[in-house]
Amino acid sequence: MDFKIVKEMLKKILLVTFTAAVLACHASPQPLQLVPGVTNIMPDEKQALVSKEIVALIENYNYKKIKVNDSISSLVLDKYIKELDPYKYYFVESDIKEFEKFRFTLDDDFRAGNLNAPFYIFNLYLKRYNEFINFAFTEIKKKQNFNANETYVFDREKMPWAKSKAEIDNLWKKRVKYELVNLKIAGTSEAKNIETLTKRYEALKSQASKLNNQDVFQTIMDAFTETIDPHTNYFIPSAAQQFNEEMARSFEGIGARLQLENEILKIAEVIPGGPAFKSKLLSAGDRIVAVAQGTGEFEDIIGWRIENSVAKIKGPKGTKVRLKIIPAGKEMSSKPVIIELVREKIVMEDQSAKKKVETIQSNGKPYKIGIITVPAFYADFKAANAGDPNYKSTTRDVRLLIDTLKNMDKVDAIVMDLRANGGGSLVEAIDLTGLFIDRGPVVQVKDLKNDVEVSEDTNAGVAWAGPFGVMVDRLSASASEIFAGAIQDYGRGIIMGTQTYGKGTVQSSIDMNRLVNPSILQRLAALVGGTADGKGKSDKEAVRLGQINLTMAKFYRVTGSSTQHKGVMPDIVFPSLYPMDKIGEDTEPSALPWDEVKKSNFAPVADLTAVKADLIKSHNERMDKSIDYKIMEEDIAEAKKREGEVSISLNETKLKAERDSLEAKNLAKINTLRAARGLPAVKKGDKVKKEEVFDFVQNESLKIMADLMDITTGKEKDVVKTTPGIK
Repeated sequence: MDFKIVKEMLKKILLVTFTAAVLACHASPQPLQLVPGVTNIMPDEKQALVSKEIVALIENYNYKKIKVNDSISSLVLDKYIKELDPYKYYFVESDIKEFEKFRFTLDDDFRAGNLNAPFYIFNLYLKRYNEFINFAFTEIKKKQNFNANETYVFDREKMPWAKSKAEIDNLWKKRVKYELVNLKIAGTSEAKNIETLTKRYEALKSQASKLNNQDVFQTIMDAFTETIDPHTNYFIPSAAQQFNEEMARSFEGIGARLQLENEILKIAEVIPGGPAFKSKLLSAGDRIVAVAQGTGEFEDIIGWRIENSVAKIKGPKGTKVRLKIIPAGKEMSSKPVIIELVREKIVMEDQSAKKKVETIQSNGKPYKIGIITVPAFYADFKAANAGDPNYKSTTRDVRLLIDTLKNMDKVDAIVMDLRANGGGSLVEAIDLTGLFIDRGPVVQVKDLKNDVEVSEDTNAGVAWAGPFGVMVDRLSASASEIFAGAIQDYGRGIIMGTQTYGKGTVQSSIDMNRLVNPSILQRLAALVGGTADGKGKSDKEAVRLGQINLTMAKFYRVTGSSTQHKGVMPDIVFPSLYPMDKIGEDTEPSALPWDEVKKSNFAPVADLTAVKADLIKSHNERMDKSIDYKIMEEDIAEAKKREGEVSISLNETKLKAERDSLEAKNLAKINTLRAARGLPAVKKGDKVKKEEVFDFVQNESLKIMADLMDITTGKEKDVVKTTPGIK
């Protein structure tokens, strides 16, 4: 984030030379406790260094001002074990008792860069994992009795740890049986089911065999940082690159989505406009078996981890990559086709803001309403800092969409759909708010010293001054809540949906390489046969230490209320499709509490209190008669009931009857809704056309907007005459 407060903090951090951590890198590592009978995954010096740096950052610059001590160590151990084995399929009680010796030492270990204990735990987990996968292979081939009245407990989270391997063996027997009975109910033959399940477990074992120390380190750091707070996160280098590409909505490469299928890298989709698309040499379904850089030698990538293969195919724009391709439909034994592509910058338009227009009839009048769907608050900071005048951002994209909706589509109102928008750039949230308000404070940020800075929209004028609404749900978080909260506080629009997530904290992204003395990076680079500047010739050309997103401040609305825990409560409330007691900041044990600061000096656009009362009344009247609403409530109640289920029958007849009953019930609901919309009934197995998928919440939100326009076009509501564009 580029707020002054965050900038100043980062300056202080980056001026710190972690001399103790650097010197400790030269110390001899403590001997690693090994798990016998397996190839142990080992930590390295880079990870030891990062561990120490993260402890220092958390203790000195995390908003919580927390000390990494024995209490934190205990919590980290529990969280780490739970992340590895949440449903208690692998560890036994004796394993857990053995891990107790690490309960109050992880804090000191992390501070010293000693990762022996968590790596030992992971190696034992991996041993148990492979043991039970191998056990599953033997069970798959056994003759099963699907008439027995057995029950499989699939959710063991709240159950005690198994006392013996024999107890877990019995659990895995039932797990395999459950998977086989599911396949049998689907109608395939016994031989085919055995083949399918065998391949499934072979894939699981293959994936486990590709795990490396970076995967282990990521899991360890996840447990550590999320114990501190839910949004302080460390990313290993590959994860950091992915995070930053998602934020920028762009990357440099050939323009194809890739997936791993049976150890082979496959083209899942060719992205329009990219090099692969323009060349017409690649198609969905093609398989990539080897990669070469420019005129270099080909490397066979069959069996590689997907991220390693992708790293070879991506690269700086303007560089060449050659691929050996087995075209879709050809046998793997076919002679590969060699193609050459020049990498370009790829903009992921399908993950950017989009628009559509719907017409709603209300009181005999048609209203054209533009819907802008914003999946995230993104910005290509790298391109912006480089002076690219066409850099991509949420606000720039939305401004163009508004211009089209206003000048070409001639819409009467606009609705912003922020459902499932988990946030992103706070700067973009402020700038986007500025498209709808004419200057003024948008959000307040409190730093580590409890100083509060008000961040404002300083741009005169608005892009849209007409009727406006915002759709949110439980997955709308962070920057989404800042935007929705500001629109609500200014009286600039109507907020519709469910209570939002409640993430009211600010994270700053810090490149770990910037914290370390360059001489140490050079020394580490020499150990891996590369360089510290990223210009080496090997795959390990650069010592990259990853990135940490550190919680350093807290959000507050212009009213002074924090969005933390409470989120934004909509003006028009819908039932939540997501369980409120399982999803949201208030369900996170390490989350910061709600509080408030002084109200900022802002002038609301309008007082919509009376208007909201009328809108709620009309909405409730529709809901009382709505089949969609009734079925939505039934679905929510049914989902809540299923949440409490931890076991399932393994009796084929009983299980099939339950499945058939549930499918028939769901099909009946679908056809009831289709009949209400004048659509023909569908049968079991029929595919529903995309254009026939109905978004009830969106449709009702548009009706609410039509109600708003009906109300505010009359003269009886003088209070809303101050709203720009509403007459």
